[in-house]
Amino acid sequence: MPHRSGRRLHYSVVGLVLLAISVIPAALMPVFLVQAQVSSPSPPPTAPGPVAIEVGARPIAYFDQRDSSRVRFGSLEFVSGVALTSSFRGFGGLSGLRLDAKGERFTALSDKGDWFTGRLVYRGKQLTGLADVQTAPILGPDGLPVGKRGWFDTESLAVDGDTAYVGIERVNQILRFETFGRDGVRAHGEPITAPPALRRLPFNKGLESLVTVPRNLPLGGTLIAISERGLDPGGNTLAFLLGGPSPGQFTIRRTNDFDISDAAILPSGALLILERKFSVVAGVGIRIRRIPLSSIVPDRLVDGAVIFEADLANEVDNMEGLDVHETPEGDTILTMVSDDNFSLIQRTLLLQFKLVEP
Repeated sequence: MPHRSGRRLHYSVVGLVLLAISVIPAALMPVFLVQAQVSSPSPPPTAPGPVAIEVGARPIAYFDQRDSSRVRFGSLEFVSGVALTSSFRGFGGLSGLRLDAKGERFTALSDKGDWFTGRLVYRGKQLTGLADVQTAPILGPDGLPVGKRGWFDTESLAVDGDTAYVGIERVNQILRFETFGRDGVRAHGEPITAPPALRRLPFNKGLESLVTVPRNLPLGGTLIAISERGLDPGGNTLAFLLGGPSPGQFTIRRTNDFDISDAAILPSGALLILERKFSVVAGVGIRIRRIPLSSIVPDRLVDGAVIFEADLANEVDNMEGLDVHETPEGDTILTMVSDDNFSLIQRTLLLQFKLVEP
């Protein structure tokens, strides 16, 4: 009996609902349906996944446009390079670059908040292009593209084991991607606590470079963050030591109007800083300085020797990314990438040099 009465109750409820629907005037039926739809919970928004794209490459046979036989430039020797193009509209603006230990797989980011991953293709020691290239939006803590927060000026990238860090210039924020080694470009970035002075860097000349120091070197485990043109009262560039054995703030001597665009760590224990400048009269200038890690301590002004310089007489553009790897033969290779600013009159260049004076 209890089972039967429950069935009659169920049927009576269904009957009442059907009866109610049957007596709703036809003119009110759309309103009824709309209200029913509005009350239904909507699924949470999802970010698009990685997309495969084609990237073409034109070889750069020589670096000096005036002397094709010249290969030595300061402490570096030109190895090879390519100019990259793609029909994918979002390709370009590359502002950060990191390679694996073999110099084969790469992770890059654009200043519009997108990841680019793939593989460098070589013929012998010569770089010939890219393969298996994919792109995806950089995701924030809510799993949505950081661009939806207005955090689009993603300028710098550091990788420490399975963790990646992305620096966002205009808001001077650093996102940590704890699961990058597992999830890759699907990982969500969480803001880290940054020093107040870092957060106060200039709006469009702020956080420009990130690099992590390997554990076996001085300052091992430190995330070094460097501004583009955040200056102290003496006109020198502000930089920060985050985490590691001696966190704090230091400055890098600024000379000849150069601004810092990226940094990398040599296996020998030195910080390389990539710098660029531009003027209507002189055009583009590029240089690299080497600063011993042992000289970097909080509250100190540091400087370093120039090991490479180039200008528009060479195959350069707006060089913004730098990384270092070692070959099986023991050669130290520097790889640079340029940010074309999504401009028709600029290029995305990928250049490789061998360090000949350690």
